[in-house]
Order: sequence, then C-alpha cells, then structure tokens
Amino acid sequence: MKTFAAIVLLLAWATPLWAVDWVGTWTSKSHPGITLTIESFGAGGARLTYHIQSDSKVTLMSLESLLNGSEAQVTIDGKPSGETMAIKRLDDRHTFTVIKMNGQPFGTSKGELSVDGKTLTSENDQPVPGGPNVKTTEIWERK
Repeated sequence: MKTFAAIVLLLAWATPLWAVDWVGTWTSKSHPGITLTIESFGAGGARLTYHIQSDSKVTLMSLESLLNGSEAQVTIDGKPSGETMAIKRLDDRHTFTVIKMNGQPFGTSKGELSVDGKTLTSENDQPVPGGPNVKTTEIWERK
C-alpha cells in the first residue's frame, strides 16, 4: 500500500485540470507504464483516471474533483483507497493539491500546464517521518 501511495503522490501532482486545455490523455516521462486521462466533470470540475501498468495488470486509480480545494475520494479499481486529494485551481495553468491518506496529511503537489498546452509539470513534496521531505518532479506529455 505504501508503494501505491508513493505512486499516487508522484502522479497526483500532476494533475490539475479543468479547463479544456487540461482535458486529454497524458503519458508520464518518468514512469512509462502510467497514463493519465483528464475529462471534464460537472460544472468546472475534472475526472482524473490513472492507468498504472504493472506486469500484466492494469490498475485504475481515479477521482472526481470540483477543483475548488474540497477533498475528493480516490478509488483504486473502483474501491475506496483511504486517500483523498483536495485540488484547487489557482488560475488557468496552475493547481495546488493537498493529499491525505486515512485523514492524515501525506503530501502536496503544485501542477502547471505549459503555455503551449503540451506538457504538465508536477512538483511534489512528501513528508518523511523523522527525515527531510522528499521532493520530486513529474513531467507528463499530451498523447
């Protein structure tokens, strides 16, 4: 479960969405077995679905966010995962996400859509008990 949580953090961050420019299918440059599909959801929200390929299995991780900073439940293969993401749209190209696992803070992510709309960049910050925060950057390219 910790591995899934780490993958989730790496991914989430990425992901801002809402405006039409965010909608589409994205591939991870750092994790070739992962794609992200962003769809419009409700009035100004987004549905994110991560397709995580491992061995011969594809796992689906998804959430529906209003992009207003409220917590959205993350499911894995349709079942609650204990994770939530509170994604807030800051402007047309930027988001900020707070990730929790079982109600406890797990990390944050800053998402940015490139000016040309071809790349999503996610800067992730995950606290590590008793150690320094782990900071990662995830790059996604539009398929």
